[in-house]
Parts: sequence; structure tokens; C-alpha cells
Amino acid sequence: MDIKPIKIVAKKKLNLLDFDQQAMRSYFESQGDKAFRGSQVLQWIHQHGITDFEQMTNLSKLARQHLAEKTCIHFPEPIIDKTSTDGTRKWLFKLDDGNAIETVFIPEGDRGTLCVSSQVGCALNCSFCSTGAMGFNRNLSTGEIIAQVWMARDLLQKINPDTKITNVVMMGMGEPLLNFDNVVDATSLMMEDFGYGISKRRVTLSTSGVVPNLDKLAGVSEMSLAISLHAPNDELRNELVPINRKYPIAQLLESSRRYIAAQKDTHIVVTIEYTLIAGVNDSVDQARELSVLLKDFPCKINLIPFNPFDLSDYQKPSNNAVSRFWQVLP
Repeated sequence: MDIKPIKIVAKKKLNLLDFDQQAMRSYFESQGDKAFRGSQVLQWIHQHGITDFEQMTNLSKLARQHLAEKTCIHFPEPIIDKTSTDGTRKWLFKLDDGNAIETVFIPEGDRGTLCVSSQVGCALNCSFCSTGAMGFNRNLSTGEIIAQVWMARDLLQKINPDTKITNVVMMGMGEPLLNFDNVVDATSLMMEDFGYGISKRRVTLSTSGVVPNLDKLAGVSEMSLAISLHAPNDELRNELVPINRKYPIAQLLESSRRYIAAQKDTHIVVTIEYTLIAGVNDSVDQARELSVLLKDFPCKINLIPFNPFDLSDYQKPSNNAVSRFWQVLP
């Protein structure tokens, strides 16, 4: 009788970066341990930056051995690390499947803002966005999202231990609301006391306007909100941000109002992001139209001069055009 060889498949270890506090506590309970051990491990990883289980000294030797055998704390690989003259630092992280994502740290006085990606590429195809020109590959896992925060903090503090990430914006590659569950879990870690302890006002999700998911977000999160508007009317926004054809401006603003109304923190307001493109959306008349559109909508407006890239024919506006536009706004 022929004997067939037995194929042995190694079981993949659980990456603890994929666990928010609830998942971490549930995991320890499922292993017959106390739930609070999950909170302790969460604190070791995200608050203290410890990834060696042997250094998690408030865990038993048996628990540390179990974690080493069954789990891991796995990060993407930094393949590009560049710092600009203004102190902005940009990383390209290589994922296990060969894809790469971008993360950017922007220092400003005693503040530091980290711009985090939520997807590999983006499916929304906004005409002025370099990520949209790449097309969409896949969603990032919770671990791949939060790893950007962990690694950025670690790499920054190796150069200057006093450098702090005070703000996080989900404004990198991808549309966060199209990766809903993983983004919610990752941002909860950012705001969690046992995680990074960042204020809810200082963690911001930026969306182009996936209205059903924005309404859903109001019931599960209290982070700040930014709307990628970029046009004062539906006709122009249909061209710049194609999802507007499905969820036009009026629906998006009403959903944003509902989100703010659902927040316990009455000081949270919406930030309107408006990328100024020369000869497209940067005229004084368009500034007046934007002012009328937002006159009864409590918000902050962030004007962003377009940054040209190879696959686009759009141009950066002049400084005078930016100044004229700004002066018209209330």
C-alpha cells in the first residue's frame, strides 16, 4: 500500500496588534485567564512600546510563555524614511504581501500630527488625488493601521525622545469609512487610556462622504471629523469627487450634522478640507459660493494648495489666488 506523506501546515500566530481592548480581554478570558490581563498587555504594547513578552513583568511566567508560543507583535517594514527641511517626516512601509503604504509626521511647534493610511490605494478615484490614480488593492487590517502609530512614535523618539504624536488624522491612503470595522478598532486604540491616550478631539477621521457609514460611525465613535469637500456645488464636486454623484453635498452636510449632534463633547466641530486647484475651484466667485453653502454650518475650513503629481494635469494655485480665496471666507 502506498503511504502518502503527511503535509504539516504551521499554524499562523495571532498578531496582537489586531486586538483592541475588548478583543484583547476576550482573548485572555478564552484562554482561562483574567480579562484584566488583556488590558495589561495592551498597555505594555501601546503605552510603553514593549514587544518582548519577557519584559511584561506583571504577567506570570506561564502567561508569557503562552503569548510567545501562540501570538506575535508584528510590524510592517520601513523601506523609505525621508525628512524634509521643514521637519516633515515621511515613511513608506512594506506590508507582508509586498504592498506599501505611506505615513507622514508633520511637526508644528509643540504639536505633532501623524497622517495615517487605512487602505492600500483607494477606490473613490478623486481626480486630484495621487492615491486614487493608483487604484484600489485592499483594506488594511487593524494591526496594519495601528502599527503606523507605534512605529512612527518609536522611530521619532529614537532621534528625539521628546518628540510626541499629539494628533492623528486618518487622512493618508484610502477612504477610512470603506474600511469601517478596522478603522474603528484602530482609532479606539489611539484614544484608549491603556493605548495611546490621545484626546478624542485630536483623532480625526477624514472622509469624502460615504454617508451611510458616517451615520453608522456616530453610534460607535467620538473622534473628530473632517470632510473632503473641495467644491462649492454638486456640479463641480461630481467631477472632482465622483462619490458625490451618489451622496451629494446636501446629504453629506446633513449626515455631518447628525454626527456632531450625537457626540457628548459639544466642542467637537467639523473641519472642511478644500484643495485649491488653479483655474478649477480657486476663484473669488467660488469662494463666495462656498461661504453661502457653509454659512449655517458650524465648521473650520482648511485650505490646501494642490500638490502636482505626474499623472495629473492640474496645477498649484498662486499664493495670491489662495490669499484672495481666504479673504472672502467668513
